[in-house]
Amino acid sequence: MTFKNIICTVLGVIGAAISSLFGGWDAALTTLIIFMAIDYASGIIVAGVFHKSSKSDTGGLNSHIGWQGICRKGITLAIVLIACRLDLLIGTTYIKDAVIIAFCANELISIVENAGLMGLPIPNVITKAIDVLKEKSNEE
Repeated sequence: MTFKNIICTVLGVIGAAISSLFGGWDAALTTLIIFMAIDYASGIIVAGVFHKSSKSDTGGLNSHIGWQGICRKGITLAIVLIACRLDLLIGTTYIKDAVIIAFCANELISIVENAGLMGLPIPNVITKAIDVLKEKSNEE
């Protein structure tokens, strides 16, 4: 067995274990991860390229603030994990989905704010989608 195969096997086992903890990898979790990545990347662009970040004194990049963002996203995933486990505990399927929808709405709002700081016009369909996500999250 080559070193590459060992690494791929280890990563596959770790990925499967994580997926199992989250009750399987579904479209909602994929969407949240994508939104989190876009939010983080757009935040870096706002600070690093446009120097318009409201989170630092200079508006530029700050590694401490970047680590805080990563920590927040990690805790977000921990809360999703807790919601998934609560679903399993009480035999439901909606707690995890409601939590993911709420976090997706928050990530989307942040992405839109970052786009606004870059001077991009925001299509109305995106702001309407945010409203729908907020409603859906409140309903569940």
